[in-house]
Amino acid sequence: MQMDLKAFEAEAMTLPVSQRAIVAQHLLSSLDDIVEQENELLWLEEAGKRYDSYKAGALPARDAFEAIVDMRNRL
Repeated sequence: MQMDLKAFEAEAMTLPVSQRAIVAQHLLSSLDDIVEQENELLWLEEAGKRYDSYKAGALPARDAFEAIVDMRNRL
């Protein structure tokens, strides 16, 4: 039986903290197994979603120089 994401999340949230931490660790480590090509496709998909949101007016544009300065200041 396949569980949808919301049902899985709800079920996982009922676990004790220590067990949730184990599940989180397993999920995060599984991302290390993604091959480079799949990773690139995921980033392209995310970029497409962000561009569509920008074109729809849901996301504002930012100057690249300002964004880089902000990121450097956070480091």
